[in-house]
Amino acid sequence: MLKGIRIKSIDRFPDERGFFTEVMRKDWKDLFADDTIAQANLSLTYPNIIRAWHRHLKGQTDYFLALKGLIKICAFDEKTEEINEIISSALDLQVVRIPGHYWHGFKVLGNEPAMLLYFTTNLYDPANPDEERRPWNDPTLIPKIINSKKDDARVGKPWDWNYPPHK
Repeated sequence: MLKGIRIKSIDRFPDERGFFTEVMRKDWKDLFADDTIAQANLSLTYPNIIRAWHRHLKGQTDYFLALKGLIKICAFDEKTEEINEIISSALDLQVVRIPGHYWHGFKVLGNEPAMLLYFTTNLYDPANPDEERRPWNDPTLIPKIINSKKDDARVGKPWDWNYPPHK
């Protein structure tokens, strides 16, 4: 994983009524370290939609939790030209920490909308947004390393969010 990216599996406590789960605790130092959450947001995204690329240059860190559906989260380090892909699903709850200086985004996989709850360490300021953007299909985003591998068939090519899995 790129430095600072962390994934924390979330325990579910099922019973005959359904289940209960904790989604954020300040004592999860293995995930949050010294971060303080400033804002929580909820988005619903339709199947096959790609919400990428953006980054934060004022120190923001994002925490993603897929509540419904299935998403592919990607983070790209412009300095090392490495990309990490993380599949996150409501069926296997996990919080994914993405340091904001990485270009990042996600794509909804499958045939149902995805609901994403995400936490940020900075408040959003519409008058002075901490977001730099580039197109989801930017041909200049070319990874040299994908998930710690240099021999992935996608290395050295513009990133393709729609590349078929297991090709």
